Amino acid sequence: MLLEVQNVEVVYNRFFVAVKNLSFGVEEGSITALLGPNGAGKSTILKAISGLIGTERGEVTRGRIRLDGRDVAGADPEATYRSGVVHVLEGHRVFRELTTEENLRVVAAHATDLEQAYAYFPRLRERRAEQAGYLSGGEQQMLVIARALLSRPRVLLIDEPSLGLAPLFVKMLFDTIARIRAEQRISILLSEQNAIKALGIADYAYVLDHGQMVLEGRADEISRNEDVKEFYLGFGQSYADVKSYKRRKRWLF
Repeated sequence: MLLEVQNVEVVYNRFFVAVKNLSFGVEEGSITALLGPNGAGKSTILKAISGLIGTERGEVTRGRIRLDGRDVAGADPEATYRSGVVHVLEGHRVFRELTTEENLRVVAAHATDLEQAYAYFPRLRERRAEQAGYLSGGEQQMLVIARALLSRPRVLLIDEPSLGLAPLFVKMLFDTIARIRAEQRISILLSEQNAIKALGIADYAYVLDHGQMVLEGRADEISRNEDVKEFYLGFGQSYADVKSYKRRKRWLF
């Protein structure tokens, strides 16, 4: 197992417990999906893995996060980045005053790196001379993923890539993420509310609710699970409020 999260608890401001006793793993060369509604703890655990949780007055108070068997919980974000864990944050974090190509050159070491980015995202080539702040939301998301890819990650953490995007851009992004994994064998941990798209490219999936794991399994099995279908058609209700969840009492906290 390349990345292991073992019984992790994350607390903000020494008081609010955002993630409780969470365990999961990411196999080398796989796409692993973290599913759940807003506030389920998906972004929190990604920040705990990358080390960015400390910038938000959060900390890992229990458990271990292992990369290649080495505990990286609480490590400096720069050290985690150098170890090959690259985090694409939610919200299209581009350098708005720089052009598309200048955003990429911040990371690109060679011209061939740029060509690789443009090969995965041809639309960025078309917009290479435009200021990134004027790109559409979908184009900005392509840009931040392309920029992260130029860092040559071993593990790519991608937080809510489909958020606020038109369906066409969502399809393009997920197709490209699947292609990147297939061609480069990068391990990808994907946090996403769009369960249908995430399960369509993932190998394995975990469903979170209120900071805890409520379901896990192969992506194809999860996609057929009636509880998951009911949850994701339930207009954002808590997994604990799904009728079949309450009836079966499988995952009581």
